[in-house]
Amino acid sequence: MFTNFDWIGAMRTSPVMLVIIGCSVVALGYSLERFLYFWKRRGDVAAFYRQASEKVRAGSLKEALWVCTATPHPVGAVCAQVIKNAHLPAEALEDKLQIAMSEQRLLLEHNLGVLGTLGNTAPLIGLLGTVWGIMRAFHDMASTGSAGPSVVAAGVAEALFTTAAGLLVAVPSVMVFNHFSRRTSVMLTQAENQARELRLDIEETRSASRTAKAS
Repeated sequence: MFTNFDWIGAMRTSPVMLVIIGCSVVALGYSLERFLYFWKRRGDVAAFYRQASEKVRAGSLKEALWVCTATPHPVGAVCAQVIKNAHLPAEALEDKLQIAMSEQRLLLEHNLGVLGTLGNTAPLIGLLGTVWGIMRAFHDMASTGSAGPSVVAAGVAEALFTTAAGLLVAVPSVMVFNHFSRRTSVMLTQAENQARELRLDIEETRSASRTAKAS
């Protein structure tokens, strides 16, 4: 279908195609950056909690903190704040937990807004190119005085090329954005749940220690 289509000519005559190409490069770069970042932040949450909980129940908060700092998953940073501020009142500790969650959210959502914007705007940029191309095609027909089917079809096909290119940029961008938005939500939920579990472990350990001393 596209064997006789002048791809180079379409890109030269349509400035909108240059914008779409630029968007595709940006989308690819940010997608690779997010893939690499999330790959580095992966981790076994269940195994982490088992190790940290064992240290806490053994009364060794320093070793539990070391386990947290050695974990690249967001659960490590959030749980570390719980351990560091375990001496604070409940309300203050809750504030520290929420601050840690917000900091991790900012790191995980970094550059995702760019991908979401590209996914929403690339089809509109492609549509602008289509309108531009159709206007140019009609202008050429008026200049040459020919309106045969071959002339019209060639002009419309060239005009629609930008819409197709815009969709080729938008669809992967939206897919990547949705994927990492979902992963961000899951990772933060895991971090919050395990941090609250670890907080309960600390409180239970301290309560048991006070009871043993009183008896």
